[in-house]
Amino acid sequence: MKVVVIGGTGFIGSKLVARLGDEGHQAVPAAPGTGVNTLTGEGLAEVLEGAQVVVDVSNSPSFEDDAVMEFFRTSTANLLKAEAEAGVVHHVALSVVGTEHLRESGYFRAKQAQEELIKASGIPYSIVHATQFFEFMKGIADAATDGDTVRLAPVRIRPVHSDDVAAAVGRTAVGTPVGGTVEVAGPDTFRLDELIREALAARNDPRTVVTDPQATYFGAALGETTLLPGPDAQITGSRFTDWSARQA
Repeated sequence: MKVVVIGGTGFIGSKLVARLGDEGHQAVPAAPGTGVNTLTGEGLAEVLEGAQVVVDVSNSPSFEDDAVMEFFRTSTANLLKAEAEAGVVHHVALSVVGTEHLRESGYFRAKQAQEELIKASGIPYSIVHATQFFEFMKGIADAATDGDTVRLAPVRIRPVHSDDVAAAVGRTAVGTPVGGTVEVAGPDTFRLDELIREALAARNDPRTVVTDPQATYFGAALGETTLLPGPDAQITGSRFTDWSARQA
Protein backbone atom coordinates (compact mmCIF):
# COMPACT_ATOMS: atom_id res chain seq x y z
CA MET A 1 0.00 0.00 0.00
CA LYS A 2 1.02 3.63 -0.37
CA VAL A 3 1.98 5.10 3.00
CA VAL A 4 2.90 8.78 3.22
CA VAL A 5 5.16 9.55 6.17
CA ILE A 6 4.95 13.15 7.34
CA GLY A 7 8.33 13.97 8.82
CA GLY A 8 9.67 11.09 6.79
CA THR A 9 13.19 12.49 6.50
CA GLY A 10 13.62 12.91 10.27
CA PHE A 11 14.96 10.64 13.01
CA ILE A 12 11.99 8.28 13.36
CA GLY A 13 10.53 8.99 9.93
CA SER A 14 13.60 7.83 8.01
CA LYS A 15 13.67 4.58 9.99
CA LEU A 16 9.96 4.06 9.29
CA VAL A 17 10.25 4.75 5.55
CA ALA A 18 13.10 2.25 5.25
CA ARG A 19 11.24 -0.40 7.24
CA LEU A 20 8.00 -0.05 5.26
CA GLY A 21 9.95 -0.12 1.99
CA ASP A 22 11.70 -3.31 3.03
CA GLU A 23 8.26 -4.83 3.64
CA GLY A 24 7.19 -4.04 0.08
CA HIS A 25 5.07 -0.96 0.71
CA GLN A 26 5.32 2.29 -1.22
CA ALA A 27 6.61 4.48 1.59
CA VAL A 28 6.83 8.14 0.63
CA PRO A 29 8.75 10.58 2.85
CA ALA A 30 7.05 13.97 3.08
CA ALA A 31 8.82 16.98 4.56
CA PRO A 32 9.71 20.55 3.59
CA GLY A 33 12.87 19.18 1.98
CA THR A 34 10.75 17.01 -0.34
CA GLY A 35 8.38 19.85 -1.22
CA VAL A 36 5.66 19.10 1.34
CA ASN A 37 4.86 21.67 4.02
CA THR A 38 2.01 20.87 6.38
CA LEU A 39 2.05 24.40 7.87
CA THR A 40 1.27 26.01 4.52
CA GLY A 41 -0.39 23.04 2.83
CA GLU A 42 2.16 23.11 0.02
CA GLY A 43 2.47 19.77 -1.78
CA LEU A 44 -0.07 17.91 0.37
CA ALA A 45 -2.64 17.20 -2.33
CA GLU A 46 0.03 15.89 -4.68
CA VAL A 47 1.80 13.60 -2.22
CA LEU A 48 -1.45 12.16 -0.83
CA GLU A 49 -2.81 11.17 -4.23
CA GLY A 50 -3.46 7.43 -4.11
CA ALA A 51 -2.35 7.07 -0.49
CA GLN A 52 -4.22 4.69 1.78
CA VAL A 53 -2.34 5.58 4.98
CA VAL A 54 -0.72 8.71 6.40
CA VAL A 55 1.70 8.49 9.32
CA ASP A 56 2.57 11.74 11.09
CA VAL A 57 5.88 11.61 12.96
CA SER A 58 6.70 15.28 12.41
CA ASN A 59 7.75 17.60 15.22
CA SER A 60 7.75 21.31 15.80
CA PRO A 61 10.96 23.20 14.94
CA SER A 62 10.39 25.29 18.08
CA PHE A 63 9.37 24.13 21.56
CA GLU A 64 8.31 27.62 22.66
CA ASP A 65 4.74 27.38 23.99
CA ASP A 66 2.90 29.46 21.37
CA ALA A 67 5.02 28.23 18.46
CA VAL A 68 4.62 24.55 19.25
CA MET A 69 0.85 24.93 19.71
CA GLU A 70 0.60 26.77 16.38
CA PHE A 71 2.64 24.06 14.67
CA PHE A 72 0.59 21.08 15.82
CA ARG A 73 -2.79 22.76 15.43
CA THR A 74 -2.14 24.20 11.98
CA SER A 75 -0.18 21.33 10.47
CA THR A 76 -2.59 18.69 11.80
CA ALA A 77 -5.67 20.59 10.58
CA ASN A 78 -4.15 21.06 7.13
CA LEU A 79 -3.10 17.42 6.95
CA LEU A 80 -6.47 16.02 8.03
CA LYS A 81 -8.32 18.25 5.54
CA ALA A 82 -6.08 17.07 2.71
CA GLU A 83 -6.48 13.44 3.80
CA ALA A 84 -10.26 13.70 3.75
CA GLU A 85 -10.13 15.13 0.22
CA ALA A 86 -7.72 12.40 -0.92
CA GLY A 87 -9.73 9.53 0.56
CA VAL A 88 -7.08 8.40 3.05
CA VAL A 89 -8.47 5.56 5.19
CA HIS A 90 -6.02 5.46 8.11
CA HIS A 91 -4.27 8.28 9.96
CA VAL A 92 -1.48 7.29 12.35
CA ALA A 93 0.26 9.72 14.69
CA LEU A 94 3.21 9.25 17.00
CA SER A 95 2.83 10.82 20.43
CA VAL A 96 4.17 10.34 23.96
CA VAL A 97 3.15 8.19 26.93
CA GLY A 98 1.81 10.50 29.64
CA THR A 99 0.79 13.32 27.29
CA GLU A 100 -2.67 13.61 28.85
CA HIS A 101 -1.13 14.09 32.32
CA LEU A 102 1.48 16.72 31.39
CA ARG A 103 -0.71 19.70 30.55
CA GLU A 104 1.50 22.11 32.55
CA SER A 105 3.97 21.73 29.70
CA GLY A 106 3.34 23.79 26.56
CA TYR A 107 4.74 21.02 24.39
CA PHE A 108 2.46 18.36 25.80
CA ARG A 109 -0.56 20.69 25.65
CA ALA A 110 0.17 21.01 21.95
CA LYS A 111 0.45 17.24 21.52
CA GLN A 112 -2.89 16.84 23.31
CA ALA A 113 -4.43 19.39 20.93
CA GLN A 114 -3.06 17.38 18.01
CA GLU A 115 -4.64 14.19 19.33
CA GLU A 116 -8.00 15.89 19.87
CA LEU A 117 -8.06 17.10 16.27
CA ILE A 118 -7.31 13.58 15.04
CA LYS A 119 -10.08 12.05 17.14
CA ALA A 120 -12.62 14.61 15.91
CA SER A 121 -11.66 14.34 12.22
CA GLY A 122 -13.85 11.41 11.24
CA ILE A 123 -10.86 9.69 9.58
CA PRO A 124 -10.11 6.21 11.00
CA TYR A 125 -7.04 6.64 13.18
CA SER A 126 -4.47 5.08 15.46
CA ILE A 127 -2.30 7.02 17.93
CA VAL A 128 0.95 5.43 19.07
CA HIS A 129 2.16 6.59 22.48
CA ALA A 130 5.83 5.78 23.04
CA THR A 131 7.88 6.24 26.17
CA GLN A 132 11.03 8.35 25.87
CA PHE A 133 13.67 7.09 23.45
CA PHE A 134 17.07 5.88 24.65
CA GLU A 135 18.54 8.53 22.38
CA PHE A 136 16.67 11.33 24.16
CA MET A 137 18.31 10.97 27.58
CA LYS A 138 20.70 13.86 26.91
CA GLY A 139 17.74 16.02 25.90
CA ILE A 140 16.00 15.27 29.18
CA ALA A 141 19.18 16.14 31.05
CA ASP A 142 19.66 19.38 29.10
CA ALA A 143 16.10 20.51 29.86
CA ALA A 144 16.67 19.92 33.59
CA THR A 145 20.12 21.52 33.79
CA ASP A 146 20.99 24.64 35.79
CA GLY A 147 24.70 25.35 35.55
CA ASP A 148 26.41 22.03 36.21
CA THR A 149 23.45 20.54 38.08
CA VAL A 150 20.68 18.39 36.65
CA ARG A 151 17.59 18.29 38.89
CA LEU A 152 15.27 15.34 38.32
CA ALA A 153 12.40 13.75 40.20
CA PRO A 154 12.80 10.12 41.39
CA VAL A 155 9.82 8.91 39.35
CA ARG A 156 9.66 5.78 37.26
CA ILE A 157 10.31 5.66 33.52
CA ARG A 158 10.49 2.85 30.97
CA PRO A 159 12.60 4.07 28.02
CA VAL A 160 12.42 2.50 24.57
CA HIS A 161 14.78 2.19 21.61
CA SER A 162 13.89 4.31 18.59
CA ASP A 163 14.17 1.31 16.24
CA ASP A 164 11.52 -0.47 18.28
CA VAL A 165 9.27 2.59 18.10
CA ALA A 166 9.63 2.73 14.31
CA ALA A 167 8.73 -0.97 14.15
CA ALA A 168 5.63 -0.46 16.30
CA VAL A 169 4.49 2.53 14.24
CA GLY A 170 5.03 0.52 11.06
CA ARG A 171 2.96 -2.41 12.34
CA THR A 172 0.20 -0.02 13.33
CA ALA A 173 0.27 1.77 9.99
CA VAL A 174 -0.34 -1.36 7.92
CA GLY A 175 -2.89 -2.77 10.37
CA THR A 176 -6.54 -1.99 11.01
CA PRO A 177 -7.19 1.43 12.59
CA VAL A 178 -7.64 0.98 16.33
CA GLY A 179 -9.69 4.14 16.91
CA GLY A 180 -7.65 4.77 20.03
CA THR A 181 -4.16 4.62 21.47
CA VAL A 182 -1.46 1.95 21.32
CA GLU A 183 1.33 2.23 23.91
CA VAL A 184 4.92 1.12 23.36
CA ALA A 185 7.61 0.85 26.04
CA GLY A 186 10.96 -0.77 26.71
CA PRO A 187 11.42 -3.85 28.91
CA ASP A 188 13.04 -2.21 31.96
CA THR A 189 11.83 0.32 34.51
CA PHE A 190 14.22 2.88 36.01
CA ARG A 191 14.02 5.85 38.30
CA LEU A 192 14.36 8.93 36.12
CA ASP A 193 17.14 10.50 38.18
CA GLU A 194 19.14 7.26 38.26
CA LEU A 195 18.65 6.65 34.53
CA ILE A 196 19.96 10.08 33.58
CA ARG A 197 22.84 9.74 36.03
CA GLU A 198 23.80 6.47 34.32
CA ALA A 199 23.37 7.94 30.85
CA LEU A 200 25.57 10.96 31.60
CA ALA A 201 28.26 8.81 33.20
CA ALA A 202 28.38 6.63 30.09
CA ARG A 203 29.05 9.77 28.04
CA ASN A 204 31.66 11.06 30.52
CA ASP A 205 29.40 14.06 31.04
CA PRO A 206 30.60 15.88 34.19
CA ARG A 207 27.20 17.26 35.23
CA THR A 208 25.86 16.26 38.65
CA VAL A 209 22.38 14.76 38.87
CA VAL A 210 20.50 15.87 41.99
CA THR A 211 17.41 14.00 43.13
CA ASP A 212 14.62 16.55 43.63
CA PRO A 213 11.04 15.32 44.12
CA GLN A 214 9.78 18.80 43.14
CA ALA A 215 11.71 18.97 39.87
CA THR A 216 9.52 19.44 36.81
CA TYR A 217 9.70 17.63 33.47
CA PHE A 218 9.67 20.11 30.59
CA GLY A 219 7.69 22.41 32.86
CA ALA A 220 5.24 19.82 34.22
CA ALA A 221 5.04 18.27 37.66
CA LEU A 222 5.41 14.49 37.72
CA GLY A 223 3.63 11.78 39.65
CA GLU A 224 5.27 8.45 40.38
CA THR A 225 3.70 6.77 37.34
CA THR A 226 3.11 9.71 34.95
CA LEU A 227 5.77 8.51 32.50
CA LEU A 228 4.80 4.83 32.64
CA PRO A 229 2.52 3.06 30.15
CA GLY A 230 -0.56 1.11 31.13
CA PRO A 231 -0.78 -2.67 31.52
CA ASP A 232 -1.69 -3.28 27.86
CA ALA A 233 1.42 -1.64 26.40
CA GLN A 234 3.51 -3.41 23.78
CA ILE A 235 6.82 -4.23 25.50
CA THR A 236 9.86 -4.23 23.25
CA GLY A 237 13.08 -6.23 23.64
CA SER A 238 15.97 -3.75 23.42
CA ARG A 239 17.55 -2.98 26.82
CA PHE A 240 18.90 0.43 27.72
CA THR A 241 21.99 -0.92 29.49
CA ASP A 242 23.00 -2.90 26.38
CA TRP A 243 22.41 0.09 24.11
CA SER A 244 24.29 2.44 26.45
CA ALA A 245 27.30 0.13 26.57
CA ARG A 246 27.49 0.19 22.78
CA GLN A 247 27.64 4.01 22.81
CA ALA A 248 30.82 4.12 24.90
